[in-house]
Amino acid sequence: MEQSTKDKLAWTAAKLFQEKGFNGVGLNEILTAAGVPKGSLYHHFPNGKTDLAFEAADFAHREMTRIIDDAFSDASDYRAGATTLLYKLAKLFDLMGKHTGCPISRILFAGPEKDDFRTRSADYFDAWMVQIKAHARRLGESDPVANTQAQKLFITLQGGWTL
Repeated sequence: MEQSTKDKLAWTAAKLFQEKGFNGVGLNEILTAAGVPKGSLYHHFPNGKTDLAFEAADFAHREMTRIIDDAFSDASDYRAGATTLLYKLAKLFDLMGKHTGCPISRILFAGPEKDDFRTRSADYFDAWMVQIKAHARRLGESDPVANTQAQKLFITLQGGWTL
């Protein structure tokens, strides 16, 4: 199935923002890489780069959510799921041919100084920790341990992406 123009723009922007940060990528670079005309951008994203950044972050969030669920789905215990998640993300970096930062923070932290960028980032990060905690609980961890495990894994991921 062929991607819609909106999805092409979001996927391309997410990839470029992750590689270069929000301020490191111009709209023309995104349009060229996506192979779409400028009019398509403003048709789908009336506020231009800001709207595109939100959609790219939404796309990255959905992908990360899918990867987390996939990593934990067949895990025998929490440790096995966490290990699989880290391997999957390392493999993703290898496939990309370069090591890049967190797909959300690279898009939204360096973006315009807007509270909604920071709020959206916090919402995504909280959602990932809740998701990881739910998997830990499902795999037998008590609530306090599951919460600690989710926080530790999130901090590990962010630290790895930062380094």
